[in-house]
Amino acid sequence: MPYIALVTLVVDDYDKALAFYTRALGFELIEDTDRGDGSRWVVVRPRPSTGGGPDGSDGSAASVCLLLARAKDDTERASIGVQTGGRVGFFLHTDDFARDHARMRAAGVRFLEEPRHEPYGSVAVFEDLYGNRWDLLQPA
Repeated sequence: MPYIALVTLVVDDYDKALAFYTRALGFELIEDTDRGDGSRWVVVRPRPSTGGGPDGSDGSAASVCLLLARAKDDTERASIGVQTGGRVGFFLHTDDFARDHARMRAAGVRFLEEPRHEPYGSVAVFEDLYGNRWDLLQPA
């Protein structure tokens, strides 16, 4: 069955983006390959959940990865941080909201609101290094 494997996120610098996603958000590096023309194929993903994914797996097989793609021209640079028009465009699920919220805050992640407890779960909006908006969400 087809599934989404990669989502491109346009960044300004590979190493700066890689440091943010692996250190501040705790993602794992899947691949960092030099393409020989000054570009790289840099793929990260959230670490598999210890609580299991929605399909009962460890989350690793179905986890969507981010391709961190360095902007090549002015048009691509203009899209950095606004790829979803200012809306929350990425949803990072967790099995322990309090743990991950505290860890991310300690790592310098900028949350735009205090945690909310909604009927669908615990959630707080944060920005990545570039201003893209994400939900940190523990589903109910």
